[in-house]
Amino acid sequence: MTRLSDLLSITAPLKDCSVRGVTADSRQVKADFMFFALPGVSFDGRDFIPQAIAAGASTILTTRGAKLPEGCPVQLIESDDPRADYARVAARYYSPVPDFLVAVTGTNGKTSVADFTRQIWKRHGLISGSLGTLGVRSDLIQTQGGLTTPDPMLLHQSLKQLAVSGVTHCALEASSHGLDQRRLEGVHIQAAAFTNLTRDHLDYHANEMAYFKAKERLFTEVMTEEATAVINIDSPHGQSLAEKMKNDGRALLTLGYAEGSDAQILAVTPHASGLVARIKYQAHEEDYRIPLMGSFQAENALAAALLASTADIGVRQCLKSMESLRGVCGRMQYIGETAKGGAVYVDFAHTPDGLKTVLEAASKHATNSLDVLFGCGGDRDAGKRPIMGEIAGKLANRIYVTDDNPRHEDAAAIRKQVMKGCGKAQEISDRGEAIHQAVEALNDGDILILAGKGHEEGQIIGDEKIAFSDIHTAKELLAVKELQ
Repeated sequence: MTRLSDLLSITAPLKDCSVRGVTADSRQVKADFMFFALPGVSFDGRDFIPQAIAAGASTILTTRGAKLPEGCPVQLIESDDPRADYARVAARYYSPVPDFLVAVTGTNGKTSVADFTRQIWKRHGLISGSLGTLGVRSDLIQTQGGLTTPDPMLLHQSLKQLAVSGVTHCALEASSHGLDQRRLEGVHIQAAAFTNLTRDHLDYHANEMAYFKAKERLFTEVMTEEATAVINIDSPHGQSLAEKMKNDGRALLTLGYAEGSDAQILAVTPHASGLVARIKYQAHEEDYRIPLMGSFQAENALAAALLASTADIGVRQCLKSMESLRGVCGRMQYIGETAKGGAVYVDFAHTPDGLKTVLEAASKHATNSLDVLFGCGGDRDAGKRPIMGEIAGKLANRIYVTDDNPRHEDAAAIRKQVMKGCGKAQEISDRGEAIHQAVEALNDGDILILAGKGHEEGQIIGDEKIAFSDIHTAKELLAVKELQ
């Protein structure tokens, strides 16, 4: 049985007691549970302290200044940083975890880099897993995802599940929300990668610098002192972070097109089944045939190779393993071809830079029309909507503006904001119908990108999540075309 003293340092007047469970959700509290009353964006956990007490909580940890009813037998612990304490307690409550943990942060590429790292480790005989947007992935366990960086309890439950199943090496996605909310405190990160930083999540972060500072925490506060930083230095933010790591005497591996990168991309040439990346490492140049579409995948694959190498595998061995990588669900995923010869891809691109990157990559493969279908999510950064419309207007031939996840916003109003940037687009509210029309219009040599939802299997309208998948919808349409 777990004791409070196993989870926290106890001093008088606190008394040691049994802890049968730990949670920040008052609805999950049972007898002898420890309840963390955390302040939040939409809800304040302190408002649910009475419910936790009624459900049998024995200990409550929250911010300073909180009060319990007079005569209440429940122990109260006040904290300057209850979110960090919650994550640390979760780490102690759920153990063991895989022996070697790495994390990936950045606006774009987190999911691919984490999964590619898992694949490279597997290639070298390690029992590996990844955890993030797609859920838990390993040869031993597969679960569906939710948040990029889960709640600390779910995160550590998943890590324990992986460890108990035999997984020794795991790559995690680290979101800016997760880092800002201290969800990774208590996780022993032995290497961390930074992919890039472009506009995203400005509905949550005050500005781009605040967004970057949240990402930076992975390197300055979360990963261990002995950990290696793997940084793409093609952006000013990447250069700044790499310089900080150097100045702090941290182990560092850099990558990118930039001159002076430890692993420098010299050229990327697209071909029918993927791309050829010419990479210079330690003055030696070599071509690698990577079976992935999109030149940006060269950067993702290279980041994964360097990150995987931190587990005492030779860098060149990891670079060679890039040639056996498989694409990640909903990330530039090839769905199929129409009877007329048009190709359909699904990608999670939901930011201005993500959409631009995907369309520029696809343009190198399209021999005729490059088409895109996308929308923008509700209750999220509204400023990016016309920007994404402009990007589509400049880079695509046929454009279909439809609904993404409207959530609590007016879907028509969201589409109108997107349409400001691309007046030539067709506006079709029903996403399924939009995909149908977009597929119907394809001819030989055309490429259609279904952007924004990627792996997702639901569409959020109001408080309801309706079953819907770009991947399944497109596959069904293409199957019908094959039968005709």
